[in-house]
Amino acid sequence: MTTELRRLRNYIGGEFKDAADGRTTEVVNPATGEVYATAPLSGQADVDAAMAAAAAAFPGWRDTTPAERQKALLKIADAFEARAEELVAAESENTGKPLGLTASEELPPMVDQIRFFAGAARMLEGRSAGEYMDGMTSIIRREPVGVCAQVAPWNYPMMMAVWKFAPAIAAGNTVVLKPSDTTPASTVLMAEIIDSVLPKGVFNVICGDRETGKAMVEHSVPAMASITGSVRAGMQVAESASKDVKRVHLELGGKAPVVVFEDADIAKAVEDIAVAGYFNAGQDCTAATRVLVHESIHDEFVTALAKAATDTKTGQPDDEDVLYGPLNNPNQLKQVAGFIERLPAHAKVEAGGHQVGEKGYFYAPTVVSGLKQDDEIIQNEVFGPVITVQSFTDEAQALQYANDVEYALASSVWTKDHARAMRMSKNLDFGCVWINTHIPLVAEMPHGGYKKSGYGKDLSAYGFEDYTRIKHVMTSLDG
Repeated sequence: MTTELRRLRNYIGGEFKDAADGRTTEVVNPATGEVYATAPLSGQADVDAAMAAAAAAFPGWRDTTPAERQKALLKIADAFEARAEELVAAESENTGKPLGLTASEELPPMVDQIRFFAGAARMLEGRSAGEYMDGMTSIIRREPVGVCAQVAPWNYPMMMAVWKFAPAIAAGNTVVLKPSDTTPASTVLMAEIIDSVLPKGVFNVICGDRETGKAMVEHSVPAMASITGSVRAGMQVAESASKDVKRVHLELGGKAPVVVFEDADIAKAVEDIAVAGYFNAGQDCTAATRVLVHESIHDEFVTALAKAATDTKTGQPDDEDVLYGPLNNPNQLKQVAGFIERLPAHAKVEAGGHQVGEKGYFYAPTVVSGLKQDDEIIQNEVFGPVITVQSFTDEAQALQYANDVEYALASSVWTKDHARAMRMSKNLDFGCVWINTHIPLVAEMPHGGYKKSGYGKDLSAYGFEDYTRIKHVMTSLDG
């Protein structure tokens, strides 16, 4: 007996539609490796239709009051909360994530983030009006930028969609959002929920692949392109957007250093780092995957971390004992396995280093020691459940190793020495520095990096302001 595949559809101008040419892609559950749905493979005609719908809706949405936009976003947050079980189920099928952890660790923050941006809609601040020239008064206007082309990744499809659309819509923009081709289900469900709240065309979802995303970014309508994804994808977006000088918001890869000094609480550090390194199968650009440990505690730390890895469990979404599920797709599984297969002779796999099971794309929690600063696995993002460990001799060397990568998104320092923590936080070249913790995020604080980790901020008032433009208005007092 053949199970009928679920049929996902684009959401354009308030209507659910197939791709104009009827093309589809198969959507696979990474926990089983089986196809469970089809999604549109949107082409130029679909992109044109979505952009036209967003452009038509923009003047009306731009002219709504902040209070009206706040009310709409609060309704969306309430609706997501009311249908939490459906969203969690869709996200789990999308990604293979544990149901319990998705319900407790992802859905509440994303609802809170929508509510934060609902509040931010009414709290735009700027320089006060004043006379900076005799007989003239100047004021500053904050305005929405226009239509926003947004591309979300496959590692957190639901939450990253929120990080995209919530600030944009709060600021008065309209949105065309493309989920990853491997994880469209939860975003399409979001569109179904949002349909009853927002005016037609304010929020649009089109499914597709890289070519769909490229067509969105290169389209003449959007004033801004926003992407969370790989460095390669970000560079392509920046290049494409430069042709008509679009604004670009890039949140790209990471290679977070986790610097553990000799006075750190080893037991707590190991426990927290293991969770921060393996959560979501390490498919997180802020994951605690590159640990630098003072030489005096290196061996003790590695032994403890290897045990923590061995005690960490991966498995099916309905297993309440698992910390993480599968890698997202077979290509990602191949990439992670390839890093381990290509390890240099001086490296040592302390735990894991192999695929788990024959069904789905599961990989064991892995610890690798004995590495050198120029090794591939130190310099490049693995994006899997792999934690590397290096030793350092003093603070200067720790800082040198930490900053000596092309990424600059997140980092953490583990020490009881307050002055040292402050020095490290000042000198670490990363957009976020955690002290004696790693990975907590709050809606009020910005998330974003430097260097090849991209530019622009998600979350916070800074992220909200990224979706606005500044206009100077000067008026004569002489009438």
